[in-house]
Amino acid sequence: MSQKVAVLVFQLGGPDSPKAVEPFLYNLFKDPDIIDFPGAFLGRKVLAKVISILRAKKVAHHYDEIGGKSPILELTNQQAHALEARLKSEGVDATVIVAMRYWHPMTDAAIKRIKEGAFNKVILLPLYPQFSQATTYSSMNEWNRVASKQRLNGVPTQLICCYPNHPLMVEAFVDNINKSLQRFGNIPQEDIDILFSAHGVPMEFITNGDPYQLQVEETVRKVAEAGAWKSPHLVCYQSRVGPQQWLGPSLLEAIEERARNGRKNILVAPISFVTEHIETLHEIDMEAREHAQHYGIAQFEMMPALNDHPKFIACLADLVQARLHSRFDPVSKCERLSQEYPGRPTPTLCPWYGKAAQ
Repeated sequence: MSQKVAVLVFQLGGPDSPKAVEPFLYNLFKDPDIIDFPGAFLGRKVLAKVISILRAKKVAHHYDEIGGKSPILELTNQQAHALEARLKSEGVDATVIVAMRYWHPMTDAAIKRIKEGAFNKVILLPLYPQFSQATTYSSMNEWNRVASKQRLNGVPTQLICCYPNHPLMVEAFVDNINKSLQRFGNIPQEDIDILFSAHGVPMEFITNGDPYQLQVEETVRKVAEAGAWKSPHLVCYQSRVGPQQWLGPSLLEAIEERARNGRKNILVAPISFVTEHIETLHEIDMEAREHAQHYGIAQFEMMPALNDHPKFIACLADLVQARLHSRFDPVSKCERLSQEYPGRPTPTLCPWYGKAAQ
């Protein structure tokens, strides 16, 4: 008898209505893996409430400009349906369940479905290719908290930690970039700058062992090698919040630097986002576009997120199959990457660092 598998996909989530913006922000800023400092447990909820109130009006306006809500749930559901169909076509009796971190459907609802489904195995699949404290680590901590509270015991559970250099995902990125470059018409590739933009994290995360920067750079390296474009490229980061030092350069700084050097054509390729949401549709395609125009950029384009690109779905299916059949690609492990990127902090936060292949 084939085993019945639940594949739980982790994603951040987003507000599904204007009224949901403030509570979504509250859930985000009260996450101890996002905001933490000595004694934070005493005032974290109060601080999160203040921040969410102060930011809600501006953020709600941004959502109004992209349709009044985040599209992330609908797009993640499309990814889940495509992945489930792909796994079933490969003979896996799988049900793919969505668990959002900060808005519905959240982890508790996903675990309730798992308890009701009589599954033989659970595979946890983050829709974050690069591991970070702010994404996979946070989602796993929430999973552990809720699973313990709901007494989800006895079902074997395995995590797919990260997949920054999976060949099929790389192919999907290359395909989307090639299609995006076509929008520049007859402009030579040498005259088009590709800015690979990832969500930023505080530098403190990296110095404390977060492998995120290491893995973002690995994704960019593999994509750039596979694409073999003549375009200059740069890794940059976006979505800074607060006064602390963040990974850089920022996307806006990179645009300004290109403009100062007389460059006129920019393609922004979101490299850590696999689903369209406010950071791509508003922060890049509206705010960064306006910034580029202000600094004299003649043509600004954005690569679409992978969404349900067939090769990305094939990548996710391959990751699940690898977990089910105890296959594991050591190339994606952080100890290998740390050897290839000397000078980066040791990625101790990664749950697989220094461990034998599982």
